[in-house]
Amino acid sequence: MARGQTGEAGRRKANGAAGHAAASKDELLKYYRNMLLIRRFEERAGQLYGMGLIGGFCHLYIGQEAIAVGVQAAQKPGDQVITGYRDHGHMLACGMDPREVMAELTGRAGGSSKGKGGSMHMFSTEAHFYGGHGIVGAQVSLGTGLALANRYRDDGKVAFTYFGDGAANQGQVYESFNMAELWSLPVVYVIENNQYAMGTSIERSSSETRLHKRGVSFKIPGEEVDGMDVTAVRAAAQKAADHARAGKGPYILEMKTYRYRGHSMSDPAKYRTRDEVDEIRKTRDPIDHVEELLGKQGFADEAALKAIDAEVKRIVADAAEFARTSPEPDPSELYTDVYQGVSA
Repeated sequence: MARGQTGEAGRRKANGAAGHAAASKDELLKYYRNMLLIRRFEERAGQLYGMGLIGGFCHLYIGQEAIAVGVQAAQKPGDQVITGYRDHGHMLACGMDPREVMAELTGRAGGSSKGKGGSMHMFSTEAHFYGGHGIVGAQVSLGTGLALANRYRDDGKVAFTYFGDGAANQGQVYESFNMAELWSLPVVYVIENNQYAMGTSIERSSSETRLHKRGVSFKIPGEEVDGMDVTAVRAAAQKAADHARAGKGPYILEMKTYRYRGHSMSDPAKYRTRDEVDEIRKTRDPIDHVEELLGKQGFADEAALKAIDAEVKRIVADAAEFARTSPEPDPSELYTDVYQGVSA
């Protein structure tokens, strides 16, 4: 097991029920369904990739579902989300149609970006989702720009800007931190620390592995969060959003999480052992955790949970069929959406 993993795996058991933020029956059921939708969607996306229906890069969110769902639960209408290329889970958490997301993955006209964005470059202004960005760390400065627009308009919105441990050493991240604190911008920086970036453990790539402290020199407060516990994620995100919305400037949340699959579909993940992955699945899986909470509090029995899973599987199967059968974009689409207000 990688250095630091043993303590993380045992944290939830040590904390027990008292370590979790309170959540109602409806909230827990919603979290469970939404995380399960992301999990089943990504599993099917992996299958379609293996069948050759999805081309290019494809980065799955399996294992990290509690972050997108928990942060979304703390957002208000109009708050923006922007992230890197492990983005399918964020799209679904934002409420984007699974059909449109899957069709975009297969490059079809029915996709959210008309089949032109693919896995890493989907947008939905209706869902206030601003991508999906393939350049490591590039979305951090863009998310800071969204926050600048919010401050300029004084509209009370917060920009939730996600990046991973691999992007945490990029220079543009720190330029963004400086500007955000200097101008008290309403932005929450969410670091999804899955501990391996593209394939190198954080202990080997970062001199300071406590990423929530990266804002100290800019006077930005930060907090480490159990990113495998959706209720803990929601509570921390709510605190950070309130801070930013009150005009106090940026906040950094380091979500300690773990991806079960390789960095992308082409990554065999030989830099870690199968035993390590299995141990995390067994002790810290975010969906199993909510299932356990639902059972302990008498909110849902096995039959109810199976019914939710069956519903989610139908939605995902329908999305996959839609993505498989939708037509490819018309060649004329090549010239649209290049410049605003300019047609071919």
